Parts: sequence; structure tokens; C-alpha cells
Amino acid sequence: MNICVIPARGGSKRIPRKNIKIFCGKPMIAWSIETALKSKCFEQVVVSTDSKEIAEIAQHYGATVPFIRPKELSDDYTGTIPVIRHAVEWFQNREIVFEHVCCLYATAPFVRMEDLRNGMEQLVTCAADYAFSVTGFDFPVQRAIRLTEKGRVEMFYPKHFNTRSQDLEKAYHDAGQFYWGRTAAWLTEKIIFSSDSVPVVLPHFRVQDIDTFEDWERAEWLFKVMQCSQ
Repeated sequence: MNICVIPARGGSKRIPRKNIKIFCGKPMIAWSIETALKSKCFEQVVVSTDSKEIAEIAQHYGATVPFIRPKELSDDYTGTIPVIRHAVEWFQNREIVFEHVCCLYATAPFVRMEDLRNGMEQLVTCAADYAFSVTGFDFPVQRAIRLTEKGRVEMFYPKHFNTRSQDLEKAYHDAGQFYWGRTAAWLTEKIIFSSDSVPVVLPHFRVQDIDTFEDWERAEWLFKVMQCSQ
């Protein structure tokens, strides 16, 4: 059995009410819920939230909200893994056990059913602890520069100043969409970014952090373009 857990607390600071703010005609969280349900990967799609308003909207779009997340797991410093662990333990305390658990972010409107299915397949066939979405950096990280206190620039890796871009190793980063994991890995809070994890590589045009209003506007434009091209 598999379960999808969508963390969605109500205390977003940079974009107030981000998880339920209208995005291209629907509350943001609705896109994640609907994709998870349509993927047919899960026996349950659960939203973990501390907000009654989010809970009501989540239920309207087909998710279940069997508990309200405790305050100690709803502040600005609580990581994702403890939140998923809490959800898993809540079910286990009621003798409901899942083999695989997928954490799907509420702010992942670009997630696709095939990506979720691919993640589940990778997790199982590769005997990994986690399988999660990643994408490549647009620019070689080895040639990144920092701004100094004196208003000048310096390279993080000066030795690569003359190295051709095509000769540098490709670097990837977390795409911030979903994290499949074995139940045991979540319960023991194993680190996700490790050699026990496998990647689900996404094209970078389908990955967008949404942390600022500028991010939000760009994401909506990109989402509309992608819908028109399907």
C-alpha cells in the first residue's frame, strides 16, 4: 500500500496563504491533490495541515484530512521529514501500515502523473530508500561567482575559469516536487540527499520554485504556456 502526504501549513510568510492562493483558476494545493489522485499510485492522498481552512479546501478537491497537524510541527523551522514521520506514525497507531510514502509538495503545480509513477518504479526497482525529483542547473556551478563585502566578485572555484563549460561535470539540484520513500526511511528520518536515493530527472522548464510574488507570476505564465502546448 502507498500513501501520498501533502504538507500544507497555514503560516506562509513570503506569500501569505500560498498553499490555497488561486493559481491559474484553482487553489494552489488543488493541482497537487488532483495529480496525485489521477496517478492511481496511492490508496490515500492525505493533507497534513494546521489550518482548518486548508483542510476544508483539500477535502473539497478529494484529499483526506484525518488529523490536524500539531503546533510543534507547524512553525517556520520544522523540516519536511518530521512532518511525514508524524503522518506515518498517526496511521501506524491505528494499525494502518503503508509500504511506501510519497511526500508531494502543495506548491508543485508542474508535477505530472508520469513523474509520480516513475518515482514509485525507481524506488522499487532500484531498492532505494528514496526517489525524488531533480533537475539540472542551467549554468555550470563550477563557474559560479560570489559578491564580496567590498563590492567586487570572486569565483567559488577559480581553477575552472578557463575550463570549457562542456568539460565540466553536470550538476543537479532538488526540484522541490516530490519525495518517494520507504516507510522505514521516513520513520528513522534517514537523510534524503544520499547514495541511498535515486533521482527522477525532470527538464528544468518544468521546475519552478515559488517563494516570491515574482516567482508566482513567472510560474503562472509558464503554466499557461504549457497547458496551451498540450
